[in-house]
Amino acid sequence: MNDESMSFTHPSSFIPHPSSLLVIRLSAFGDVIHTIPAVVALRDALPQLEIAWAVEPAYAQLVELVAGVTAIRVSLKKWSLARIREAVRNVRGYGDAIDFQGLIKSALIARVSGAARRYGFAREVIREKPAAWFVNRPIAIDRSRHVVEWNLALARALAPAIAGVPKVDFSPFADDSSGKLRAFANRIVFLPGAGRPEKQWPTERFAELARRLGNDVLVACGPGEESIGRAIGADLAPPTTFRELAFLLRGARLVVGGDTGPLHLAAALGVPVAGLYGPTDPARNGPYGQLGNVAESFGTTKSMQSITVDDALRLVLKINSR
Repeated sequence: MNDESMSFTHPSSFIPHPSSLLVIRLSAFGDVIHTIPAVVALRDALPQLEIAWAVEPAYAQLVELVAGVTAIRVSLKKWSLARIREAVRNVRGYGDAIDFQGLIKSALIARVSGAARRYGFAREVIREKPAAWFVNRPIAIDRSRHVVEWNLALARALAPAIAGVPKVDFSPFADDSSGKLRAFANRIVFLPGAGRPEKQWPTERFAELARRLGNDVLVACGPGEESIGRAIGADLAPPTTFRELAFLLRGARLVVGGDTGPLHLAAALGVPVAGLYGPTDPARNGPYGQLGNVAESFGTTKSMQSITVDDALRLVLKINSR
């Protein structure tokens, strides 16, 4: 890839629209869920703005149906020259940009959008420090707070009148048009998978927890996780799309899992959850609105191995008895 192919300069005729805002949070599933309240708050506080959201295609329907803004599908999980060029074409023409992700690729999207004001988290907050070079409105936040509140603090840089967390209805995202999930209501749903191995609770402990809880358990697995689900020994839910998963979770009596997108989706849908947290801080990344519903080892070993079946069972019984 040569320097010319990576040029992000705009033609002289390119004029951004001043009453438009580009939101950038490309992925992942849980992070998009945690960004939606801030975008809804911006949408409600600044009704004169045309808002679009640059997001990976897998999450575009979530953005459109729940946040109520236009999704710009940007495929940058795997970099390629063709995908970079397509992204550059699709994100141009915005007066303001707000980068909720803080990565180099998300900051570059803000830069190539043509936005004169590019808001983002201050350098000390973001993981990829060079991303700060492309932000000209850096915003400091209280890092002891939950990430949902980080995002709201960043949104207030554009709309200071934003107060608390807006009430967001995630139910329009839930869909079971095939009818295949209606028989699985009112179960305790296990989510044994995780995006990273260190966030995954041992399968044999899920199996033991399922044995103690009896026939109420239903295991929901993502692509490639079927062997984990079978090893637990409980009923398996059929494969689902994200929207079908939302339907399944919305009908659950309780959802048990680690720090994953589906757990955050369940919490956003208002379903009781039991979160199992090791390497990630539940104060920052816990199930928002249910931060007390967590068994964690972050304060000690930061290992999922340190969370026992008894720990999880106590949590489940505490929540499920309410």
